[in-house]
Amino acid sequence: MSTVSLSRRTSPDFLSRAVEAVVAFFDAVSEGRRIAQRYEALSRLSDAALARRGLARQDIARAAVSGC
Repeated sequence: MSTVSLSRRTSPDFLSRAVEAVVAFFDAVSEGRRIAQRYEALSRLSDAALARRGLARQDIARAAVSGC
């Protein structure tokens, strides 16, 4: 009877891609939180305060995403 042992070595390329994917994920989460914070801050402003920034209430989502 013979036993076959398979060993699979992970390449450094695989590990670096995995680390890059994890970093990209957390970067995206962080960006999403910043957008949500901007949206929340803008949505609390009055229509007059938004107008002083050149925005209308319907522009809040676009402004939050674009970082205005």
